[in-house]
Amino acid sequence: MKKVQILIIHGGMTFKRRKDYLRFLNTRKISLEEKIRWRDEYLKRKCKDFQILKPDMPSPDNAKYADWKIHFERHFPLLRNNIILIGISLGGIFLAKYLSENKFPKKILSTFLIAPPFDNTLSHEDLAGGFKLKSNLSLLEKNSPHLTLLFSKNDDVVPVSHAKKYRRKLKKAQIIVFNRITGHFKIAQFPEIIEMIKREVLQLRK
Repeated sequence: MKKVQILIIHGGMTFKRRKDYLRFLNTRKISLEEKIRWRDEYLKRKCKDFQILKPDMPSPDNAKYADWKIHFERHFPLLRNNIILIGISLGGIFLAKYLSENKFPKKILSTFLIAPPFDNTLSHEDLAGGFKLKSNLSLLEKNSPHLTLLFSKNDDVVPVSHAKKYRRKLKKAQIIVFNRITGHFKIAQFPEIIEMIKREVLQLRK
């Protein structure tokens, strides 16, 4: 039996104006410290029985939806049915937009959107680059009947109010708000999502 695939779309940033992007490049914090993120070695270690796909989306520091869409679709020939999709931050709204506007070519076992912004009411960032959602998100739930959105009550990038905005549009999705997670899900371990992923596969194989 082939391994269940997990496809992860990472986060990124968008800017309305090039001068804002250049200012970001000139002022952002530079560090030599290695970033330890749950979606890297931790996920690989906890999900040994899965095939994990993590495409590098184009220009993540100045992302454009149209570019991401092309790169995303290039991976379709590599995908199998009963895939698990995970979108993180900008990757979350990317999947929300794509799956609400296009029929996905494979059967989706489950989709997890982690801290996806809903609109351009972010604390310190712009949501630009074509990532704006359309008003009707019903196709998102048709593409992925098992849809879970995860937010932090203490997120300093995507306010928890965005969870309520998704709730008004998505009637069947499960929306979870964590109290224990501080910040924008930049955590080394994320046991809750590991449990959710494995639960979905157990249901598939029953």
